[in-house]
Amino acid sequence: MEDYRRLRTEADLSPVSREQAVAALPGSWAACHAVAANGTTVGMGRVLGDGGWYFHIVDMAVVPGHQGNGIGGAVLRHLLDVIREQAPPGAFVNLLADPPGRRLYRKLGFTETAPDSVGMAMRLP
Repeated sequence: MEDYRRLRTEADLSPVSREQAVAALPGSWAACHAVAANGTTVGMGRVLGDGGWYFHIVDMAVVPGHQGNGIGGAVLRHLLDVIREQAPPGAFVNLLADPPGRRLYRKLGFTETAPDSVGMAMRLP
């Protein structure tokens, strides 16, 4: 859990509290992390989903010193393989693509949905 919180911060994702991490991680449908030779976790990704139709890729992160080495692609390919192996045919996989990840997501087959649909968000107080 502390690696999860650290990776989010180091990869410039919004920080989460310990309480949020404790609640979030068990809710993952699938997860993957990458570990460097020294034992430090340097990349991660998770899938939230209902197991049948919807699968949402979240928390894709690689620490800056390890970016550009294929870690993000390996994590995402693994998550997509898990969905392909375990979900019924025709599953809908989506994600919110921040600028740094868009090239990778396109390379692995994701397409933009706008203007037909756009991502929307709300952060509760």
